Amino acid sequence: MRTIKLQTPLGDREIEALQIGDRIEINGRIYCGRDAVLPKIAELLLKDSLDGLGLDLKGSVIFHTAVSIAGIGPTTSNKVEIEGSIPVLSKAGVKVHIGKGSIGPETIKALDTNRAVFAVTPPVSALFSDKIISQRIVAFPEEGMEAFYEIEVNGLPAIVACARGKSLFSV
Repeated sequence: MRTIKLQTPLGDREIEALQIGDRIEINGRIYCGRDAVLPKIAELLLKDSLDGLGLDLKGSVIFHTAVSIAGIGPTTSNKVEIEGSIPVLSKAGVKVHIGKGSIGPETIKALDTNRAVFAVTPPVSALFSDKIISQRIVAFPEEGMEAFYEIEVNGLPAIVACARGKSLFSV
């Protein structure tokens, strides 16, 4: 397996070069959210009212996680609230979605249509915490550790699980 270092924001060229099984290391700013906030972000996108938050999702990465003093770790991405937000977020420009578990065929198709990928990572909070440079809440602070965060990371690892309409889970 090859390891590819990615710097956010990402473009189509970087995404098109990724293959299922590639190890990736992400550097730069990424967003963190899970079932409490991702549907809210998707709903704002559908209403064209994301501007008030000052978020630019083009070329971004979203990690399906909460942020707490205990660290970060992936949550299951095929929860209805999370998986249902992936097509909308991808259409808005999110290039990499990171979580754990498999996702369905319609979501894989939406990723392909929007030139995005899904990557998985094991739940190893201590490793991820060491990769965080800074963090701040950017939306929905009332959700506490499940608020929508922006974190800056150095070398956050993941493995590409879905790319260009194919899935590691159905190979």
